Amino acid sequence: MDYTANLVMTLPEIVLSIGALVLMLVAAWGGQAASRAISWTAVAVLVGAGIALIGPASSGGTAFYGLYHADGFAAFSKVLIYGAAAVAIIIAPRFFDSTTGDNLRPEYPVLILLSAVGMGMMVSAGDLLTLYVGLELQSLAAYVLASFMRQDARSAEAGLKYFVLGALASGILLYGMSLVYGFSGTTVFSSIATAYGEGHSKGLTFGLVFVFAGLAFKMSAVPFHMWTPDVYEGAPTPVTAFFGSAPKVAAIALTVRVAVEAMGPAVLEWRQIVIFASLASIVLGAAGAIGQTNIKRLLAYSSINNVGFALVGLAAGSAEGVAAVLVYLAIYVVMTLGSFLIVLQMRGVDGQPIEAIDSLSGLSRTQPRLALAMAIMMLSLAGIPPLFGFYAKLAVFWAAVEADLFAFAAIGIAASVIGAYYYLRILKTMYIDEPAGPGFAPMQSKLEGGLILASAAFLSPLGYLAIPAMGVWSMAAAQVMFP
Repeated sequence: MDYTANLVMTLPEIVLSIGALVLMLVAAWGGQAASRAISWTAVAVLVGAGIALIGPASSGGTAFYGLYHADGFAAFSKVLIYGAAAVAIIIAPRFFDSTTGDNLRPEYPVLILLSAVGMGMMVSAGDLLTLYVGLELQSLAAYVLASFMRQDARSAEAGLKYFVLGALASGILLYGMSLVYGFSGTTVFSSIATAYGEGHSKGLTFGLVFVFAGLAFKMSAVPFHMWTPDVYEGAPTPVTAFFGSAPKVAAIALTVRVAVEAMGPAVLEWRQIVIFASLASIVLGAAGAIGQTNIKRLLAYSSINNVGFALVGLAAGSAEGVAAVLVYLAIYVVMTLGSFLIVLQMRGVDGQPIEAIDSLSGLSRTQPRLALAMAIMMLSLAGIPPLFGFYAKLAVFWAAVEADLFAFAAIGIAASVIGAYYYLRILKTMYIDEPAGPGFAPMQSKLEGGLILASAAFLSPLGYLAIPAMGVWSMAAAQVMFP
């Protein structure tokens, strides 16, 4: 096999790796003063990695003897990952510069880039070894990012909890991978699928269960969701926005690839696991959010809830279901980033962040445009028509219905009503309650304001204009998984 052709197919990861290493050297010499320049250069590196997807990196096929897949499915996921990572870098400087004196350090964008390398390997994995290396590279960077604010005890606690529970999940995943390897004799996805298709043993079934358990932790699906609210609350808000978007895409896309490519013949076995995790995540994510008073913890439970909806499409086990998952992820990333961009604007007159939901009281009278944007985000997350978030839920439930999972779809739709309550409670707080205190400081960043406006416009009925292009792209990406 041509080694040069293999390197070309992995060009996005090469660009990100070289960029991260060079910027790390610049950070060592430039110090704190180089933070902003390094941040914008990191954004340019992510753009370069996105451009590198054009060509063999998105259509080259298999590289390094099955270890890596350069296909449309991976390319779709990487576009979402790189976009979310870029936003997480862009919004960080103002947050750190105005919060507790713990200014942005140049390691932050470097860690984001290294995490993006790991996520790229995750969604392109064609082998259990590639899967694990990519997942751990992403996780190691994430542990540091969660505890990035050295002067905040909550941030240190978030990083420690994430690390300990992440290590436990990695152990579970490794045990499952060892079972799959032991009973199939291979770590390559295509060969594992052959083993499952030849009448798999109980050992392979147990391996399947443990692998899915480890992956469920990474995407914070119930019952492996326990870390999410604490980490989301304790981590710096730009990091929380990153956790809620890019790693979620990588984890769900990886789960889809493992389920379809490696364990496709065992669809009846893993479908039961996915249906349970989906319904449990939808119900617990909705119920857990009802009593929350912190906006970041509420959005943490919202992310658990939305993972459940994304898994509805995977349960279908078809190309239409995978395409629906990709569409859902694309819309979900915008909803999540838009929501956290608004959370960044929740600052008192002294410039310090405010996270209490009650602080939104009367926002429609003090900052009507910000309140309108927040309403669009919340109603989209709830799946209320005619906003674009409704189409995301429609796509995954329609895929489940087409796969004859009528009861599953009906229960999922009924459970989604629970989640609408806490989203509507935010609207009630903003539009009906009387203003509490002096309110928030005026928005100071035109860039963040522009990103909020773009997110709101995409999630408005204008977003439906993107359905033809998004549908064609997502279906083309999904069909790669079903040769």
